[in-house]
Amino acid sequence: MYKRQILVCSSVSPQAVDDDALAAEQLSRLADLARESGVKVAYEALAWGRHVSTYDHAWRIVEAAGHPALGTCLDSFHILSRGSDPKGIADIPGEKIFFLQLADAPLLAMDVLQWSRHYRCFPGQGGFDVAGLVRHVLRTGYDGPLSLEVFNDVFRQADAGPTAVDARRSLLVLQETVGRAPLPDPVVPTGVAFAELVTPDAEPLTALLGSLGFTRTARHRGKPVTLWEQGEARILVNTGPAVRRDGTQLAAIGLESPDPAAAARRAEALLAPVLPRRRAPEDAPLDAVAAPDGTELFFCATGRPGLPDWRADFEDTGPAPDPSGIRRIDHLALTQPWHHFDEAALFHRGVLGLHAQESVDVADPYGLLRSRAVTNADGSVRIALTVGAAPTDETVQAQHIALATDDVVAAACRFREAGGRLLPVPANYYDDLAARFEFADGELETYRDLGILYDRDAHGVFRHCYTRTIGRVFFELVQRDDGYRGYGAANAPVRLAAQHAVRGLTGG
Repeated sequence: MYKRQILVCSSVSPQAVDDDALAAEQLSRLADLARESGVKVAYEALAWGRHVSTYDHAWRIVEAAGHPALGTCLDSFHILSRGSDPKGIADIPGEKIFFLQLADAPLLAMDVLQWSRHYRCFPGQGGFDVAGLVRHVLRTGYDGPLSLEVFNDVFRQADAGPTAVDARRSLLVLQETVGRAPLPDPVVPTGVAFAELVTPDAEPLTALLGSLGFTRTARHRGKPVTLWEQGEARILVNTGPAVRRDGTQLAAIGLESPDPAAAARRAEALLAPVLPRRRAPEDAPLDAVAAPDGTELFFCATGRPGLPDWRADFEDTGPAPDPSGIRRIDHLALTQPWHHFDEAALFHRGVLGLHAQESVDVADPYGLLRSRAVTNADGSVRIALTVGAAPTDETVQAQHIALATDDVVAAACRFREAGGRLLPVPANYYDDLAARFEFADGELETYRDLGILYDRDAHGVFRHCYTRTIGRVFFELVQRDDGYRGYGAANAPVRLAAQHAVRGLTGG
């Protein structure tokens, strides 16, 4: 009977009359006129409506009108931004829900209208429980259309094609979350097999790796790629002819997977670009996909019975070093293009099955730097996704690889004695530490001498220091004690300012 539908929102006019009976009467008259043309009317409560601002209030008016051509529209942003309980949706008959609009958003303390117009994002990219709301809607028997109603300054400037792919991926993940999508099960990575750096000039990088205690242990049989190891930390150095000439970069990550083929199938089902790989017949079969920032993600296995070992592609050139210093890769920090930050969080959560933590804003010499970490359950895979303050080259921050050690003081001393240069930290940082924490005699002086930063949370203590930057990459030495879960975010402004100062002195 009804071929079309119109959406009517609650009034925001300061002259609007606060009279539910009048609103019901006028909506009923409108529905009469609409029905004559085969149109039905969906009434929606805007979160900033003058008198009607909640979905249950809008439904009471629709119910009072009692018109067959009048129903309600539910919008996840308007409902969740006000903190309304979506359980009440169960009181609405499914046939009276005419339309469902979906949007997520980061959790912000700001005017709801500005929040709505500038910060909406696709489901799964923000802090709202959109999936929980959708479950309530589906339980009513609703089987009508839904739309992604997203207002976002970044999306307005981004290319439409990648944004459409991102939107579709968000819906696939949402369908899976509410039990309506037959996707391959997530295969959560269990560790970092390697990090691959590409460089047009290997000498500064290999000198840095040597100072950190890494040893070149193997060389790829058919490619200009060498393997450097210490403990379970493995770095590949690629100097191939296809390497970009604009400096050293983190180009690829090998993710330990209990089922690499299944991980690749899941990634492809969620629209991750599968990367073609040039390999010789004897090379290990490795599946790789591209993350939103272009980083290649390899699903691989290291010494797992029954699975191809990526190290079989390498010929040994020397013994592994003494693993008494660096144990493994603690985390990786990947700088995102300014318009891919939200997409990256959804990608790593949906495709890789990692848990996305809350976003953190830190002060940067260029403005604010946003960071959001994704991790597996035991912390053996940690990736910090960061984005600068604005879409300009000047705000692009370096990538970095954090290396876990049981004694950061000893590791820093060995690095310095081997000729490495640590990032200098301003002296007033340690004056501030002395005012905030108590230290053993001589402890703070040691940190000051080596440039070690310190943080503490409810779970434990974090000590860390940084190398100088080569190209776009630097290394971090980290020591986690007593279950510390963070990444030293409180110290990030100090590190960023120190790196900015070094760039200003060196001109790089």
